[in-house]
Amino acid sequence: MAEFTVNDLKRILYQAAGVNDDVHMKGEDFADQRFTDLDYDSLAVLELSSRIEREYGITIPDGDLAHTMTLREAVTYVVSRLAEVEV
Repeated sequence: MAEFTVNDLKRILYQAAGVNDDVHMKGEDFADQRFTDLDYDSLAVLELSSRIEREYGITIPDGDLAHTMTLREAVTYVVSRLAEVEV
């Protein structure tokens, strides 16, 4: 089973949208912050979705990842999509 963690999400998000020097995604608590609180807008989340699709070979229907509010919710969503593909 392919694994997808908060660190994977963080890496891809940095690649997709860069990093704001004022945003610190360190420790465990950052995963419960909203994308908007980390200064990532809907375009950044759209690019994130696209990159996850390419890297992990899954399909994320338009807007699905945008409905997740926190990084942890996004990870949970991607893990569920990966599990569907492997069944």
